[in-house]
Amino acid sequence: MAFMPNPQQQQQQQMQIKEFRDFLSSYNRLTESCFVDCIKDFTGRKLLDKETKCTSNCMDKYLKMTMRVSQRFQEYQVQQNEGLLAAKQKAMGGQ
Repeated sequence: MAFMPNPQQQQQQQMQIKEFRDFLSSYNRLTESCFVDCIKDFTGRKLLDKETKCTSNCMDKYLKMTMRVSQRFQEYQVQQNEGLLAAKQKAMGGQ
């Protein structure tokens, strides 16, 4: 008899797979974007110093932007939750 994970374990596995796919998709977009923007010389095997610097700056900017967007989203979620809580308390107090 094969091991059958319970529905909660299956859901958790599916979420982990989705998160990993999202990560890979984001990584691929970053890689492609920085490559297209920074790599211009295909005559040699090594990156030029300016290409190395450009890719480093590109990745730094992307990571900073991602962190900032995540922070703003979290702040927005907190505000929304506080608003819902206040509305719920107001509704309960009005009865």
